[in-house]
Amino acid sequence: MNRKPSFQQALAIQRWDDHRYYHHSRINQALHLVSALCFIAAYGLLFVKPAAAALLAWGVSMTTRQAGHFFFEPKGYDHVNQATHEHKEDIKVGYNLRRKVVLMVLWAALPLVLWLAPSLGGLITPATTWQGWLHDVGIAWLALGVAGLLFRTVHLFFLYDVQTGLVWATKIITDPFHDAWLYRHAPLALLRGELIDPMHHAATHAAQHAANPSAQR
Repeated sequence: MNRKPSFQQALAIQRWDDHRYYHHSRINQALHLVSALCFIAAYGLLFVKPAAAALLAWGVSMTTRQAGHFFFEPKGYDHVNQATHEHKEDIKVGYNLRRKVVLMVLWAALPLVLWLAPSLGGLITPATTWQGWLHDVGIAWLALGVAGLLFRTVHLFFLYDVQTGLVWATKIITDPFHDAWLYRHAPLALLRGELIDPMHHAATHAAQHAANPSAQR
């Protein structure tokens, strides 16, 4: 009987699966590097200017990050991991592309809502200046980010178990630091003309897992 992985082991598994399944494109990796560095800066801003932190996180970090997934990551058959794109979408622990579309629609809609209804029906003091509106957008985006994190975390409690949800939340929060290190060489690979990561390490892992399916990942 396989023993349930520890928290750290489960975190390593989620990180590994995220990397090997969803980060083959060197452009995607490079955009994740930009996103990670901006997220780290946003973390610092969060303690002094939370609205500005959210504007940086959503306006730069999330757009570059998701552009990499939507526009540059291959959607065909994954020969490295011997999996279809549909299979990877179905087993995705966090937000797959379908869920991300919903999240990004909400992100894009919030500025328009605050422009058309600055007081949100009397819930907040309406902004009277451009800077005030931008501040409200930042706070709304910050609330959306927290809500998105909490919603999926609790959802995973019911889909899997509490540990899976907490591991995923930890992964998301610490991803900027992990991605900054993991994809630090991606821009140099792009300069060499390498558009797709050969993923030799992932191919070796997939071959070993195929030979021994009961082995721990």
